[in-house]
Amino acid sequence: MLRLLPAFCLLVAFAASAQEDFSAANAALGAPANDESRVVFLGDSITAGWSDAMPAFFEGKPYVERGIGGQTTPQMLARFRSDVVELEPAAVVILAGTNDIAGNSGPATNKMIEDNLASMAEIATANDIRVILASILPASDYPWSPGLEPAGRIAAINSWIRAYAAENDHIYLDYYSALVNDQGGMQAAYTTDGVHVNAAGYAVMAGLAEASIAEALGEPRPEESSSIGINFRPLDGCPRTTSSKRPVDCD
Repeated sequence: MLRLLPAFCLLVAFAASAQEDFSAANAALGAPANDESRVVFLGDSITAGWSDAMPAFFEGKPYVERGIGGQTTPQMLARFRSDVVELEPAAVVILAGTNDIAGNSGPATNKMIEDNLASMAEIATANDIRVILASILPASDYPWSPGLEPAGRIAAINSWIRAYAAENDHIYLDYYSALVNDQGGMQAAYTTDGVHVNAAGYAVMAGLAEASIAEALGEPRPEESSSIGINFRPLDGCPRTTSSKRPVDCD
């Protein structure tokens, strides 16, 4: 037990330090311009590592990265107001849950994770922020917490996220299907350790995220973009997914 204390203390210190850094960055960021459709990426180390591994994805775009390594959904919920709502984004991309399954902040049931995701989505909706709920990335084991066999829980929570997004007019961003292997883990070509993605993995995620953001903002998908900017929100009430096709049950 004593051997775990230094690592736990480092994790707590890192999270606190990152939050302090975001406080300063948030204050410096200011309100979005009138013609700016700001998008906040909220998450853990997978989100935090994105801007380092693939800086071009964020450069020159109104994208704000707010990832903190090791964080779980209750920790993200606790900072949702300061790191999302107060930045006044048009949309938020929420990628969270794998560290809950790993037990980073204690045992967490699927229901607890789902409730925290739903709470974040409800807060965003109440503040006129479009919600993009990302699937949890595939993993068959956690190097820092081996033996949990998380693949089944990840698939189950992703099924819930997909259904919840459809029921509440949010967008389901399906990273999982593009990255998963036959065993429910991540394809070796896309990962550094079975959990975190490499540059190739981020490249796959980038295309999917761009399509979801365009859909959330009512803009042309990246491959459909023209020189004429369009910025409106869908009014037909149909559930959105990363697909450009309307669900078959929409009139």
